[in-house]
Amino acid sequence: MNELNGGLMPLISGVLFALFGLIAWFFVNRASVRASEQIRLLEALLDEQKKQNALLLRLAEQAAGDEESSGDTLQEQDFTRLIPER
Repeated sequence: MNELNGGLMPLISGVLFALFGLIAWFFVNRASVRASEQIRLLEALLDEQKKQNALLLRLAEQAAGDEESSGDTLQEQDFTRLIPER
């Protein structure tokens, strides 16, 4: 019986070591895949934010241009009111 026990012990320990290695590999691989997915999503989010910032900048410039043109017409109207009528 001791010979059987001595022959099976290295086999069982080898199988347990391999099983532990596979479980560790599974969790490391899973974490790597999730990290890659998160990086991909963050890069997509960054691209969308860059597009939104560019659009917001164009809208702000357009609004500033509209305010300047409407401000000029108001100043012209105010200036004409300062001229006394004869």
